[in-house]
Amino acid sequence: MTTQLLAETRIKLNTSKLRNLRQSGRLPGIVFGKNTENEMIHIPTIPFQKWLKQGTSGFIELQFEGKPSLTVLLEDLQRDPVTHDLIHVDFQQVQSGEVLRTKIPVKFNGTPVGTKTGGVVQVQLAAIEVEALPRHLPTVVEFDISAMEIGETLHVEDAKFAPEVTVISEGNESLMSVIKP
Repeated sequence: MTTQLLAETRIKLNTSKLRNLRQSGRLPGIVFGKNTENEMIHIPTIPFQKWLKQGTSGFIELQFEGKPSLTVLLEDLQRDPVTHDLIHVDFQQVQSGEVLRTKIPVKFNGTPVGTKTGGVVQVQLAAIEVEALPRHLPTVVEFDISAMEIGETLHVEDAKFAPEVTVISEGNESLMSVIKP
């Protein structure tokens, strides 16, 4: 699913002008990609926050006035350490014929059986890094964790991907565990 956001290019701004931009409801950001110039932009904060709450996965189409739109993936977010307000966003430009390296979010479904006997769910990794052509990239990796007992761990190697997707993260990295408190 592709979300559309209206974006505007911006010039390099000093700290106070960036603060004013944020207060006016715009989020500064940058778009980068292979064989393209980095482009400083700003987008509307509220629609972007709504998209974040839906799970931060999938493509975003940045629409510019008088310019062609860009398809991007969220690469990084910066938040204020005290208020947790969004400060800046980084997008990676998607080019259909180019292999893309990105992080796919992990979603855990269900409540482990081990929590009924006192176990605690501990999430170690919220995303798996992969490489693939954009059309082969999944938007999310889902796991049913309802049968997990205390002492069991999910690893990156437990994730199932299409053969066209190359997993970059180490296979023995832990995604989530059910542990004794």
